[in-house]
Amino acid sequence: MTWMALDRWTAQHHVGKPHLLSDLPMTAYAIGSSNGVMVLEIGSLEATWNNIEVNLGFAPQLIDGQIFLHGLDLQKNLEPLLCEPALAFGTNRVMVIDPGHGGINPGTRDILNGHFEKEFTLDWARRLALLLATNGWQVFLTRTNDADVSLADRVAFAESHHADLFISLHFNSPPNRNSVVAEKEAGLETYCLTPTGMLSNLTRGSDNVTQSFPNNAFDAQNLQLAVRLHGALLRATGMEDRGVRRARFLGVLRGQRRPAVLIEGGYLSNPHEARLIENPEFRQKLAETIAAALR
Repeated sequence: MTWMALDRWTAQHHVGKPHLLSDLPMTAYAIGSSNGVMVLEIGSLEATWNNIEVNLGFAPQLIDGQIFLHGLDLQKNLEPLLCEPALAFGTNRVMVIDPGHGGINPGTRDILNGHFEKEFTLDWARRLALLLATNGWQVFLTRTNDADVSLADRVAFAESHHADLFISLHFNSPPNRNSVVAEKEAGLETYCLTPTGMLSNLTRGSDNVTQSFPNNAFDAQNLQLAVRLHGALLRATGMEDRGVRRARFLGVLRGQRRPAVLIEGGYLSNPHEARLIENPEFRQKLAETIAAALR
């Protein structure tokens, strides 16, 4: 794909022309439609959609006074958010909720009392399942107890239950928990699969941009689902926005043949957020917020 002048793209898609917001410290432009407002900064991969942090694949460029965006960003980021109708769900709605980790794969550990991530994700999933069931969803959990379920089996489970949506629930921890800086890491992150041709925001090992996976057929819906849930959780909790991010190594998302996201609901390595996550009322709030966003 090639680069394209943003003025030309907005005219083709009947979207409002970009207007300058600021020149300092970065040159920033806003583009609006009936769906919302996206703010782009020249030379930066970071953007915002309705005040939610999202990440571009390529930094916008200013050439001869015109803003240019890469074609992949126009197709995979701007079109789904600015131009396409909101993600809709049918009447026979099937949801698979994936409580992260389990069994001999405990996940990260609570810095305050030593509880494991797997305990909190299962509780969050159970609470969410009850709420969704009252909202007309048929809900299945990839695990209902402290079991070790492979990533491939989680994907196969969603396939066998003909899921319309897949949501994987996790809590966070930085790679190096032993530093003072690690305890200060905080906030919410929501992940969806990286579109083919783009670099990921988070990598583990190699990041082959040419790879394509079954879930890439749902790039637009993945992003729409991610921003809907991420924005709702931010508003409900007041936590720091670490953004809607893209990653390619997440095996639980790659094989999904349906919109799929992974939510990191806070840092168990951060004393303040660990205290929140330990509180059943907070986990109930996370569940209620997602259920309301999918109503």
